[in-house]
Amino acid sequence: MNAIRKEIVQFLDENVSTFIQSWRQRVLISDNDIHKEEVINNGKKMFQLVKLRLENALSEGDVRKLAYKVASERVEANINIGDLVFNVNEGRKEINNWIISSGFPYDQLIQILEEINTTFDQFSYYTVRKYTEIKEEQLEEKTLFIDQTHKERLTILGQMSSSFVHEFRNPLTTVIGFTKLINNEYPTIKYIDIIEHELHQLNSRVTQFLHVSKKELINGDKFEVSLKKLFDDLLNFIYPSIVDGDVKVTKNIHSDISVFANKEELRQVFLNILLNSIDALQYVRHTKIMNIDCNTSDGKAEITISNNGPVIPKEIIAVIFEPFFTTKELGTGIGLYICKKIINKHEGEISCVSDEKLTTFSIKLPLFVKKDRSAIS
Repeated sequence: MNAIRKEIVQFLDENVSTFIQSWRQRVLISDNDIHKEEVINNGKKMFQLVKLRLENALSEGDVRKLAYKVASERVEANINIGDLVFNVNEGRKEINNWIISSGFPYDQLIQILEEINTTFDQFSYYTVRKYTEIKEEQLEEKTLFIDQTHKERLTILGQMSSSFVHEFRNPLTTVIGFTKLINNEYPTIKYIDIIEHELHQLNSRVTQFLHVSKKELINGDKFEVSLKKLFDDLLNFIYPSIVDGDVKVTKNIHSDISVFANKEELRQVFLNILLNSIDALQYVRHTKIMNIDCNTSDGKAEITISNNGPVIPKEIIAVIFEPFFTTKELGTGIGLYICKKIINKHEGEISCVSDEKLTTFSIKLPLFVKKDRSAIS
């Protein structure tokens, strides 16, 4: 070690207390930091690394060891990475300023300052990298935990559904039976046909809900499904809800468009979106409109279901297909989640966009391809 380096090291030793005190006044340390006492100790250890660098006795492993320690403590203390980088740079600035003010000619300090900056750069690199690695591991563990929790909740929901259907469907079946008897014995009674229709609709809604927990639905066979016929059936089925909600429905689906899918699964998806649209339109006072359109492109059918109801905020759009997320007071938060699962299982795509004019659900599904028997030898 040459004379200038020895004098710089001696100068740093003589002023270490003043240096640390000055640095302590500038760094960011939270009162809630469980390792706040270690911040100063780590600053002293970083100071020692700089001295070792000037003495040509520093290894990269020494820098890495301290960096990993600091990164782990910052994660445990839940300190923002920006605060960490700020404190490191404040330490760099303090040492550089002290050396520059030492009185030695600047041209003799250039190489020394470069070596000090290299030490801090290495420390920052290893610290930030380790900090990021730990955070990513924690996020992955949290994601796995959430996924497992969702699976458990879905299992519980399926078990609750099975119990619910027996408790609910028994009296419902009895009521439906007696309405038929009343209708047969007193065919002139007004509105009995409407009551009977609504009871059947309620029974169908219960059945649709229960399909969530049925494995056989998810593993159903696929056949050719005419989208026009499917939507005709669905709109007839929910016609009372359309009338009651005062919704004007337009439909533009060519009769030749068919997809390769499980009909009951698609019925569940479209029924859920249609009913959600009708519900959303009850919050507006202007003319309520729901549009159903279908086009084909690149071997897929794209079905869009739009309504001019309230705009859905972007933060809700981002999680709208997540399980158990709902904005409805009595919602279960599984409807759109199941829709996405079904569409993905059909090798399709589902998305939602919303602005001040329209909220649109877009669904892409593979078209049904008819086999050319004449080409089969």
